[in-house]
Amino acid sequence: MRIHCKVVVIAVCLGVFLLLYFLGGNAADDPLLREVADEVEKGKKEEDNRKSSPSKPELGRDVAPKFTGKAPARVGVRLEENLRGRKEAKAVNRGASVNAKRSQSNVGRPVIKRSRAEQFMHLAVVACGNRLDETLTMVKSALLFSLKRIKFHIFAEDPLAPQFEERLNQWPRSVSARFQFTIYPITFSVGNADEWKKLFKPCAAQRLFLPVILKDVDSLLYVDTDVLFLRPMDDIWRFLKSFNSTQLAAMAPEHEVPKIGWYSRFARHPFYGVTGVNSGVMLMNLTRIRSTLFKNSMIPSGLTWEDLLHPLYQKYKNHITWGDQDLLNIIFHYNPESLFIFPCQWNYRPDHCMYGSNCKEAEEEGVSILHGNRGVYHDDKQPAFKVVYDTIRDFPFEDNMFESLFYPIQTKFLDTVNTLCGRVPQVFLKQIEKTMRKVFEDKVIKHVRPRKGT
Repeated sequence: MRIHCKVVVIAVCLGVFLLLYFLGGNAADDPLLREVADEVEKGKKEEDNRKSSPSKPELGRDVAPKFTGKAPARVGVRLEENLRGRKEAKAVNRGASVNAKRSQSNVGRPVIKRSRAEQFMHLAVVACGNRLDETLTMVKSALLFSLKRIKFHIFAEDPLAPQFEERLNQWPRSVSARFQFTIYPITFSVGNADEWKKLFKPCAAQRLFLPVILKDVDSLLYVDTDVLFLRPMDDIWRFLKSFNSTQLAAMAPEHEVPKIGWYSRFARHPFYGVTGVNSGVMLMNLTRIRSTLFKNSMIPSGLTWEDLLHPLYQKYKNHITWGDQDLLNIIFHYNPESLFIFPCQWNYRPDHCMYGSNCKEAEEEGVSILHGNRGVYHDDKQPAFKVVYDTIRDFPFEDNMFESLFYPIQTKFLDTVNTLCGRVPQVFLKQIEKTMRKVFEDKVIKHVRPRKGT
């Protein structure tokens, strides 16, 4: 009996030994488990390397490949990752509690830089002859009220270029910090330069070539030298977001009333809409302009902007009166879907008041952009325009705007109430008063912090 029991015990021990032997051997020989073990070991080594490296750890990084249909291996690797990820997350959170800015990863920095670059608005102007002071007054008006920084693209004749640079560099640092400027020579990429230069007013045709010259600029506001901003440029810049998928430029109508409009009565060429458009204030998506084929009356397949300009001029040069503006009207006559129309308050000219008040938007909201064409800033034909121009030109940058800008305009307007345009003073004063109040609120009130305990 004792011998029988001993045999049974020996058999059981031998069976257990064999079972353990085979199980251990299979586990060691299983390639999947070996692979998982190797990947986990590799992950540990990578973690150690990252800890010793000055670079920031990447959260949630996979340390093992995905094993399709091999759930046990995937679970084992994810457990290792989760443990490591929690440690890393705690370290990052501790850093964030000290300084939130320092916790931003390198991946986020380019986004911040792009958002800062987008804070610039682009404004172009073309100045020739005696337009130095007029152009500088326009630039000054844009800077007085605008909120975002502005990049000015100034196209000027050679004698004017150093004068612009000298005068702009004399402005106070508080002002110069809010803008950048580049001065370009007058150039025309196609056709005869002398013909283009004399097409209408000196160098005015330069605006037609802005999409060709400013290849790195996406969007741009062009204005004539005799334009004054009475509200932030930011507001007209927002119209770019209102463009639909086919629109690539924005202008205001030449006239509001067809029976007194020039194009509707005298034009000998095609023009946009019923009254045509005025190009003294022109908002452009240059990227779209450069990539569009424009319909025209010359060839059926369409032409790019640069290829269209010279043949269009050659065809209509004996029928146009207002030069480059007429060419723009012809272009958008054949491509009306490409043009966005903004209200007359954004390009308010003597024509809107000298034949009676015919800009309802300006009556309701006030003038947003004043366009003193017909030379009204420099004569006494429309003193209401001259009052605004003279006051902005003479305003010292660092003075109080209510005391040295708005009140003088308001007071001087009393002498113009018996003139054609001066009889509607609210048109000229409403928006500029609203703008200055808003600037005061944004720049002063919002920056005054309440005292502790109040």
